[in-house]
Amino acid sequence: MDKKLLTIVVPCYNEQESLPLFYQAIIDLEKEGKLNPVDLEFVFVDDGSRDNTLGVFRELSAKDDRVHYVSFSRNFGKEAGIYAGLEKSKGDYVVIMDADLQDPPAMLPEMLSYIESGEYECVATRRVDRKGEPPIRSWFARKFYRLMNKISNADIVDGARDYQMMTRKVVDAILSMKEYNRFSKGIFGWVGFKRKWLEFENVERVAGETKWSFWKLFIYAIDGIVAFSTTPLIMASIFGLIMCLVAFVFIIVIIVRTLIFGDPTSGWPSMVCIILLVSGIQLLCMGILGEYLAKAYLETKNRPKYLVQEER
Repeated sequence: MDKKLLTIVVPCYNEQESLPLFYQAIIDLEKEGKLNPVDLEFVFVDDGSRDNTLGVFRELSAKDDRVHYVSFSRNFGKEAGIYAGLEKSKGDYVVIMDADLQDPPAMLPEMLSYIESGEYECVATRRVDRKGEPPIRSWFARKFYRLMNKISNADIVDGARDYQMMTRKVVDAILSMKEYNRFSKGIFGWVGFKRKWLEFENVERVAGETKWSFWKLFIYAIDGIVAFSTTPLIMASIFGLIMCLVAFVFIIVIIVRTLIFGDPTSGWPSMVCIILLVSGIQLLCMGILGEYLAKAYLETKNRPKYLVQEER
């Protein structure tokens, strides 16, 4: 009986220091016989790195013909990197991993055993703690996951990583979703299939620095909300309705007060506050609407998710 093929998809951005360590960690697992049930294939994706990441890809590919890579013409983002890696993968099973070893390779045998049992189509991972992260960042992350599960139909678990192993059926389902504005954590949950969750404690990067600043994570969170929920649009409509009712009540109050007291000039500070409040809510609602229109605009352009400069 032929062995199944496991493709390891690794999106990379400036990971020249981590890549040799990552590759060796996988090879060590293979030498120990922990990955014997499958043959391996590596698909590395260079997301427009500015260091020697592509050079490391070439070196690994030259000494191991199981190593394949895709190099983008510029930085398109991790979402494009994940999509490109899944497109290029040929494995019966596919696992997505980060090169910095924050996704522990030691979990691969256990993930593989659950997949091979036939009981699960996907084995996903989540961190049970956020050691090493700034407290404010951890707090916002937890609130984001809670909010997403309340306002969307995507099953997103707190602490979920992109690190997961999937059957070809799940990979094909993910690739069938062709949208330009991608939010993989939401897509993974949206496609469904029977999923097993494995937990692990947070692991520090083995080398290099994180590419995710607080601002980038904030923008990523907004993209996720817009991609999987229309609740903000409903909230904007509710805000508008409430303010119309409040404005109507104030108009009645002002008319009655003027007729009774004949004092139309007093109360201007409160009026200024009301105008500022209403204007702020209007701008907020316009911003929400504009975000959805912007995403729709990008989708209608039908631009490619990435452009390839070099691949093997």
